[in-house]
Amino acid sequence: MIDFIGNRRKAYLLSLVLVVAGLISLSIFGLNLGIDFTGGTVLHLNLGEDFSIEEVQEVIAPFEELEGAAIQVVQGRDLDGDLSDEGLVIKAQYIEEARRDALMDTLRNRWPQLDPADLRIESVGAVVGSELARQALLSLAVAVALMVVYITIRFEFKFAVATIASLLHNVLIVIGIFSILRMEINVPFVAAILTVFGYSVNDTIVIFDRIRENTKHKRKSEYAAVVNESINQNLMRSINTSLTTLFVLIALLFGFHYYIGSLDLIVFVVALILGVFIGTYSSIFIASPLWINLQSVQFGKKRKKAA
Repeated sequence: MIDFIGNRRKAYLLSLVLVVAGLISLSIFGLNLGIDFTGGTVLHLNLGEDFSIEEVQEVIAPFEELEGAAIQVVQGRDLDGDLSDEGLVIKAQYIEEARRDALMDTLRNRWPQLDPADLRIESVGAVVGSELARQALLSLAVAVALMVVYITIRFEFKFAVATIASLLHNVLIVIGIFSILRMEINVPFVAAILTVFGYSVNDTIVIFDRIRENTKHKRKSEYAAVVNESINQNLMRSINTSLTTLFVLIALLFGFHYYIGSLDLIVFVVALILGVFIGTYSSIFIASPLWINLQSVQFGKKRKKAA
């Protein structure tokens, strides 16, 4: 039987290192917010012939709105598995319609095969972006509040505190990794974080439920051993569930990268993969050991009062 409780300080240290590294990155580099939150315009183009990023940068250089714009090449596969034509994605600050038309004329002069029918434009205003950010934070706050209420009613408040601390640990590490890797934060990322919330809670609640059953008719001094036993009893279930989920997500990542070429969906899947991996780790190594620590604090206070 693995001694999770006896090794909890090592797990805490590893988590502390990951969280602090993420916080340092956030304080120095911040987040790479997509236009969903900052506002701007995204152009999806099919130039119809070979091109290079350097050529595109040279052609669009006269447009001040595109200064510092992110230019990416995307490519997918058709149903026969053959590579499709390379597509071009330009993410920039908001571009007015007249300027977009001028940009298209400039690009068409260089690449006559450019088909306007393949053009897709997404524009988000700064006000809409800030409103999306506010609603995303509100969604997370509501989700946390409802989980605290539910877990407190179903179990007890200390279980809720351990669960929320574990969830915040998961979110901070995922956001920190995105900050370190400079990956884009967009609306699908927020959806992934909310999904990770639900996934992590599910696995943690299953272990807590086993702990509650096993602690019946046990002395409080035996709780640490019972928690160890409960985690070990659920260990294979947690690993098998997470591996099954990860296999599906890795297949989706492969499909989105090689066949669909959608950057937004790739961000969504990467956030989910990180969340499932870290969520499984925290449900085993962080949530239940934290509950033991909270119990110890409570016992310590009672002993002081009794003395």
